[in-house]
Amino acid sequence: MIPKAAYMFVFMSITGDGRCLFRSVVYGASLRAGKACPSEKIQRELADELREKVVDEFIKRRADTEWFLEGDFDDYVLRMRQPHIWGGEPELLMSSHVLQMPITVYMPEKNSNNLKVIAEYGQEYGKEDPICVVYHGYGHYDALQNPASTKQSKSRKQR
Repeated sequence: MIPKAAYMFVFMSITGDGRCLFRSVVYGASLRAGKACPSEKIQRELADELREKVVDEFIKRRADTEWFLEGDFDDYVLRMRQPHIWGGEPELLMSSHVLQMPITVYMPEKNSNNLKVIAEYGQEYGKEDPICVVYHGYGHYDALQNPASTKQSKSRKQR
């Protein structure tokens, strides 16, 4: 028997170029909006645009975010503007605010085909049909498409 989580989602492989978190989020946002999946070039452009907005959101929310960022705040935001720098939990949180959409992060369970939810962001923007990403535990994110989502199931991956 195939575990339920193994067939609930379709993994969408994302290029690992330092933008994978942002690429995964914009990929998921496109699916959520019922749009065709962005091409590699458009995905990169949208990821860089989201990164800029996320860093701007950090600055806008400095009083609320400074305490949970590693190191000096100004150094952190300057470094995060660079396209090859990996994003993590803080960037996922700010992405949910920028996009005003919920984001759910999954991680594969060891020794099984199951996925487990490890974080949810942006619940204040709703809980239905979140952007879904999978974190592999070694600094890489991929997008997840939920076939049960009516908007997402109408979209097809472009290559």
